[in-house]
Amino acid sequence: MTTSSGSQATPSRVLGTADAVTVGAAAMIGAGVFAVFAPAAEEAGAWLWVALLIAAVVAYCNATSSARLAARHPESGGTYVYGRERLGELWGYLAGWAFTVGKAASCAAMALTFGAYVAPELARPLAVAAVVALTAVNYRGLRTSAGLARVLLAAVLAVLAAVAAVGLLGSEANPAQLAVSGHWPGFFGLLGAAGMLFFAFAGYARIATLGGEVRDPATTIPRAIGIALAGVFVVYLVVAAAALTVLGRDGLAESSAPLADTVAAAGWPELVPVVAVGAALASLGALLALILGVSRTVAAMASDGHLPRSLAATHERFGGPHRAEAAVGAVVCLIVLVSDLRGAIGFSAFGVLVYYTITNASALRLGPRENRPPLLVPVVGLAGCLVLAFTLPLSSVVSGAAVIAAGAAVWALRRLVLDRRG
Repeated sequence: MTTSSGSQATPSRVLGTADAVTVGAAAMIGAGVFAVFAPAAEEAGAWLWVALLIAAVVAYCNATSSARLAARHPESGGTYVYGRERLGELWGYLAGWAFTVGKAASCAAMALTFGAYVAPELARPLAVAAVVALTAVNYRGLRTSAGLARVLLAAVLAVLAAVAAVGLLGSEANPAQLAVSGHWPGFFGLLGAAGMLFFAFAGYARIATLGGEVRDPATTIPRAIGIALAGVFVVYLVVAAAALTVLGRDGLAESSAPLADTVAAAGWPELVPVVAVGAALASLGALLALILGVSRTVAAMASDGHLPRSLAATHERFGGPHRAEAAVGAVVCLIVLVSDLRGAIGFSAFGVLVYYTITNASALRLGPRENRPPLLVPVVGLAGCLVLAFTLPLSSVVSGAAVIAAGAAVWALRRLVLDRRG
């Protein structure tokens, strides 16, 4: 089999709207939905709905900015490309750096989550096996990846539908527990919960990072992002309502496995293993989409020389950046084997918000003839990302800022070397 690389390497445009929606939704509906509502309820209390709405508004602004930019720059790489083209090389590089480093940690977290659900005592070996298997799937091209994502997403949605049905329709349901009332959690509590819930939405930009492999990107990408985000918001709304009606705010806040506890408290303990299977499959779906997105950003950065140019190679038969995919898989396996992920997830969260801050800043540079979004959209998105970033736990802010600073130092060193050679 032959490959090509460099500027002549072009990916195959194989994704239609349905496949793009599937990839985006699979990236969003990861293992987070099975756990995120508990810590969010602990922070926001009765104001959980307000926190979910704030998260959805920021996600919508980010998604709209991403969609408009992707339509103008239909290349793989996402905000790395948008920042480079609209704000300058440094900002594009920082977006790519934040995304690549942060999402590599997220890949490892999803892999370990899968291992923990299947067999906790073998979590790391199973996590490595999952990364290797899904990297192999991605290597064979986006058609194969999208087909697997569709199967995983359907299975996870079926599990979430079962949770919603037994929670909302069972005899233990108490709709009065959905009311927004009680103790005001304070702005940090409310925004901290919104930040956690925001990361449950993260994944809609996966469609944009695959821009070079989407058919009719000017139409397909904005439509797919909008459909995926709206659908996932409805799913989260229904699932949160089911958990709250059964467990109540205090019970939800104290739960370590909120959806499993919901079906058990609703009188369906036999569904607890089904929920565990759903969480494991959701982890695989998110991991599949994450590896896709990170490898495309790595390939885009490599084609500009910020990473080894050989990683930009495109497989002639399968149409994907096969070397970047293999490299990302290897790095994620290494993180799985050696890292304490708690700290890694902290800077991952911070890095995602930095990434979308640059997305919204790039959208502000769109011209009136470039289908730019209403001014309020990127402004709210940019401000929302900054506020959520700096209301994260202090350790997350410090570790995230350190990683971004390290990336800036690498860029400055490279520029210095290039300038001296010039």
